[in-house]
Amino acid sequence: MLSKARIKLINQLKQKKYRELHNMYVAEGSINVIDFLKSGTTVIELFATENWLHSNDTITKNYNASTVSAKELKKISSLSSPSEVLAIFSLPGNIFENNIDTENLTIALDNISDPGNLGTIIRTADWFGIKQIFCSTNTVDAFNPKVVQATMGSLARVSITYINLKTLFINKPKNIPVFGALLSGKPITEIHTQKNGIILIGSEAHGISDELLPYVTQKITIPSYNQNATNNLESLNASVANAIICYALCEK
Repeated sequence: MLSKARIKLINQLKQKKYRELHNMYVAEGSINVIDFLKSGTTVIELFATENWLHSNDTITKNYNASTVSAKELKKISSLSSPSEVLAIFSLPGNIFENNIDTENLTIALDNISDPGNLGTIIRTADWFGIKQIFCSTNTVDAFNPKVVQATMGSLARVSITYINLKTLFINKPKNIPVFGALLSGKPITEIHTQKNGIILIGSEAHGISDELLPYVTQKITIPSYNQNATNNLESLNASVANAIICYALCEK
């Protein structure tokens, strides 16, 4: 049975300040939790229904698991329809030490504020084998419950580092290109696939920050094929644009 203190703590972890204070975050749902367990992420506690624990006993037998009811899960869940499992994990200690992946594409995100967009971008990166994402310090927290849920387990396989992007670009290896997604640029249909490089995606509302534009070595754009598009259709959703660019640039 969940104590009031445990319920309070888990609900506090829905807020960034408490995640940072306790160095913990919450993951819900079978896919998310199992992927984090398989990745070797440090588990603090695991809460699940008896049925879920029985069905996944080969995976969870070595962890501190507590059997809870569906009613109890509802008290700690961030979901409107709680799943059968919720787990508390330790936050990773990602420290940037000029370790940009020079062998593969990476992604840099400038002020992405929507949790769903960030979650989808992380999931897309995982799909294309991109293992590294750099986020500006004003990008939404990757361990926000809505982000974690949207990644569908991909957060367990993609490294997220929060950093001043200007500093990142100043110190990156000179042979690593930066592909900036802009409304005006070279159509991605004319860009060859890339072995490495940084895909820079700007905010949903304002695009790439002015201070970062000088570090873009290749301006790219996604051409519209709708000849009847109105001025109201100015750009694509950030996560959609990222997915299209990843597909265009990844080596086939």
